[in-house]
Amino acid sequence: MAEHPSLPRALATPIAQELLQSRIPARLAYVGGDGTARVLPIWFHWTGEVIVIATSASTPKVRAIRRNRELALSIDSEAPPYRSLQLRGPLEVDIVDGIAPEYVAAAERYYDGEAAAIWLKRARGVIARQARLVIRPTWARVLDVAALSPELAAALKRGG
Repeated sequence: MAEHPSLPRALATPIAQELLQSRIPARLAYVGGDGTARVLPIWFHWTGEVIVIATSASTPKVRAIRRNRELALSIDSEAPPYRSLQLRGPLEVDIVDGIAPEYVAAAERYYDGEAAAIWLKRARGVIARQARLVIRPTWARVLDVAALSPELAAALKRGG
């Protein structure tokens, strides 16, 4: 991947690229409508420059995010030794009729073939409008526990 000049270098690392292409849901952290912190797992689509999260436009999270655009995103491996990609950056919110193309791309990544088609058919039947949450990463950090502790990584490989 050619590195875009405005993207943080951490996004070009093999670990970041693996997590951005994975089926692991991102963890979206934002401030709820009542002023308290929220974290939720959510599908995402990486375009090579931005993260796009598409969700029903009528959800409380969209109303809260439109009021307070401070958020963070984390994509974390599911097994040790853990790896994590953490992101922050400016947010744009667009409302689109029907299903956003990035939602289709995410569904096709998270589900295979027939399952994606079934899910998207259902979504098209219940979602009239989606909010596209577009995050342009200006800060990124990769955490690699194996790099922090080679002894731990070796022990985990041995099954201990």
